[in-house]
Amino acid sequence: MTRSSGILLHLSSLPSTTGIGTMGREARKFVDFLALAGQKYWQILPVCPTSYGDSPYQSFSTFAGNPYFIDLDLLAEDGLLKPEEYQDIDWGGTPDAVDYAVIYEKRYPVLHKACARLLAEPTEDYRAFCRENAFWLPDYALFMALKDAHKGAAWHDWEPELVRRDPAALEEARRTYADEVGFWQAVQYLFFRQWSALKTYANEKGVRIIGDLPIYVAADSVDVWASPKEFQLDEDLLPTEVAGCPPDAFAATGQLWGNPLYDWDEMKRNGYAWWVRRIRHTCGIYDVVRIDHFRGFAGYYAIPYGDETAVNGRWRPGPGIDLFRTIERELGRREIIAEDLGFLTQEVYDLLAATGYPGMKVLEFAFDSRDGGGYLPHSYPRSCVAYTGTHDNEPANGWFANTNEYARARAVDYLQLSEEEGYNWGMLRGIWSSVADLAIVQAQDILGLGSEARMNIPSIPDGNWQWRARPGVFTRELAKKLRHLTEIYGRTEFWDVFPEEEEEMEEEAAEPAESAETVEAE
Repeated sequence: MTRSSGILLHLSSLPSTTGIGTMGREARKFVDFLALAGQKYWQILPVCPTSYGDSPYQSFSTFAGNPYFIDLDLLAEDGLLKPEEYQDIDWGGTPDAVDYAVIYEKRYPVLHKACARLLAEPTEDYRAFCRENAFWLPDYALFMALKDAHKGAAWHDWEPELVRRDPAALEEARRTYADEVGFWQAVQYLFFRQWSALKTYANEKGVRIIGDLPIYVAADSVDVWASPKEFQLDEDLLPTEVAGCPPDAFAATGQLWGNPLYDWDEMKRNGYAWWVRRIRHTCGIYDVVRIDHFRGFAGYYAIPYGDETAVNGRWRPGPGIDLFRTIERELGRREIIAEDLGFLTQEVYDLLAATGYPGMKVLEFAFDSRDGGGYLPHSYPRSCVAYTGTHDNEPANGWFANTNEYARARAVDYLQLSEEEGYNWGMLRGIWSSVADLAIVQAQDILGLGSEARMNIPSIPDGNWQWRARPGVFTRELAKKLRHLTEIYGRTEFWDVFPEEEEEMEEEAAEPAESAETVEAE
């Protein structure tokens, strides 16, 4: 990475008139804002379909795209929708929050209309998409069709022959639910067609996209249903142990995530083929990939299945460098960021060094007495990505409002913060001025928002992932301020004149000069 900066804003958080951010006009306007502000990176959260709890880290598929992000105006431009089929719908929520229940209820009937028109005359481009994604798309489409047929029930609760993927039962299901299977395939085509166009637009503007890859997949996912041998499951296909984090100063009983754990021995025997496919796909849709919970590859925390807390878990060895050497041998060197936060041991540091991936530094952690000084900007290595906070943290203003007096005083003293500058801008200055190659800030921080705009509170199941930016907040004035500050710290090119000022100068130069006679007459 070269010295640069970027903004963290999930697609769902973009402004829109249809209840949730999409890949349409507002996404392109945000790219324009990033380019004007001198930001080289746009970081987003996973774009996979969300399941229970609306978390992008609990998805029905690690390969699929979220249908909610399909822009309906673009479908109308393509002739797949009529404006009256979606423009008068009440999409719920407020301008700064997503109402997922309403989106779930009302989005799919509209998408059914668009997909019916697409499938009435399928294009060669659609057929090519299905061929190129045959390694995951048919299983995903059937999985979603079966979930609909079973009123959303988890796959463990389907008929035994479907749970165990009896070939005859699967073939019968494909015939029975052919229309729904076709719908779910068409939805993915529409998603990735719009995603490809948006990514191309961003890249042409000099903006690269950082995507997010959760280490684990959801128990109720096609990933586990279609590839049970890759996971630690018993003879009834239930997990023997599940993922989470041990008790610490932040959570007395730890964090119980509940994801099934990988059978790393089986994966090693087959050359980590599932992971190679996953990394190839993910690196194909993003420019850079952030791997969440990287420490789990060095050693992972395993909790007995059925436990209600993480207290009784134990540490087990992960695949280590062997996995990443295999991936690099199969795919070549890829641009990856390692989320190396949490409980770290020497084996994690060794793995990070062996891969050569940049790790992460979170400024908010620097002033917490429970964490040590590794997050203070003066201690950063160049090869890292610095954050004020991630999607799991408070926006800077919210952090200041809710942290303890010790941490607040330390931050003010260390960063020389002032109310006149704005504590949030002083925090941003702290990571922009560091030697970290890349500095990423939450969009909430440049907007000066607080706890009301927090994206996620870990271990709290409800009320997360809802925040949206209000229309019109990403202004040229804000872009100008952002560019100036990142120019100062060498994270973007220097402009003598901001484009808006250049336009004004050109307009003034084009105006006819007043003659001496006119001035004298006046």
